[in-house]
Amino acid sequence: MVDMSVNLPSSMTERAMRLSNRSAHIPVFAFGMAMSLFFVISYVLCVLAYQVLPDLAAQHAILALLLPWFKLLSWGSFLVGAVESFAYGWYVALVFGSLYNFFAARNSSNGLAA
Repeated sequence: MVDMSVNLPSSMTERAMRLSNRSAHIPVFAFGMAMSLFFVISYVLCVLAYQVLPDLAAQHAILALLLPWFKLLSWGSFLVGAVESFAYGWYVALVFGSLYNFFAARNSSNGLAA
């Protein structure tokens, strides 16, 4: 019979055990950048859709509700909307990422699966 087991070096085994015992963790910086860019790209696509289909201005009125100081459409207003979208992404990342990491660490210290 052929031995199919793999003998890992002890350092790799110890590292694998540490990783399996560690709770799930969201890297807040990466999450913040991802959310912010997602919001900015969505904002730009929405403004472009307004430029292509101006008859749907009522559907784009939500931008004015979600983004203070935004008005359709000047360059200054466009820049303000992009900055606000980026800031909202960081707000979501800081609040959600911090809460998730807090509760994931709390669950792992209580022996619950994360």
